[in-house]
Amino acid sequence: MTVYAVTGATGRLGRLVVGELLARGVPATDLVAVVRTPSKAADLAARGVQVREGDYSRPETLPSALAGVQRLLLISGSEPGGRVAQHTAVIEAAQAAGVERITYTSILKADDTSNPLAGEHQATEQVLSASGIPVTLLRNGWYTENYTEQLAQYLEQGEIVGAAGDGKVSAATRADFAAAAAAALLADDEGDVVHELGGQAFTFGELAATISDVTGTKVAYRDLSVADHQAQLQEHGLDAGTAGFVAGIDASIAAGDLETDSDDLERLLGRPTTPLADAVRAG
Repeated sequence: MTVYAVTGATGRLGRLVVGELLARGVPATDLVAVVRTPSKAADLAARGVQVREGDYSRPETLPSALAGVQRLLLISGSEPGGRVAQHTAVIEAAQAAGVERITYTSILKADDTSNPLAGEHQATEQVLSASGIPVTLLRNGWYTENYTEQLAQYLEQGEIVGAAGDGKVSAATRADFAAAAAAALLADDEGDVVHELGGQAFTFGELAATISDVTGTKVAYRDLSVADHQAQLQEHGLDAGTAGFVAGIDASIAAGDLETDSDDLERLLGRPTTPLADAVRAG
């Protein structure tokens, strides 16, 4: 019997992963949902899943959360600046609990990227490497929902504004990444494994064209310099640091940091990734 655990199990990705594991035949009694607030996982408990409190920022909660677990999916935290310490606490608790493999949601091209979000993922990968626990790295690209959730704004304004140039984003839906995470967690791999995960790549211009085709409302892409994009974001209310961060992400897209030709995601899924047009329709 293998016991699987998913951290952040009531989050938008984690909840989908738990559902995927159950759908793939993992007995609910062999599945641990590690959550900060157990009351938010009442639906999972009702399905027989073991719900355990485990807060990245409260290391004392983690040993009991991971007791008896063999395979752990560590979903990266959502608090920039504090994630390395949080992830390290989970990894140390996993070591003490005798976890046999950790699967971690990292970032695409973590070895060599200018993406402003990469630093904490790179540092976490280093902590994982030093832990001695076999690791599966899920180097995830962007969620398509990063864009489809802004659909109403794009349609209202008639444009997408950015500084990505002709850079492409190998995005995939959150559901695709969740299914891949479940498959990776269930795989009987040996040693360390790295998956570079991304869907069919598109430029912002192609995103705008797809939105136009699907909705029947014309949306265009307006490309700015990084400096001008940052300035415009500040004009719309973002502080200088946040505006620079957002513009910096677009700069990394222009540099190709969020594009991959890897087919790892499709291989884990056993099917093609969700087409962009379908994601826009669902959005």
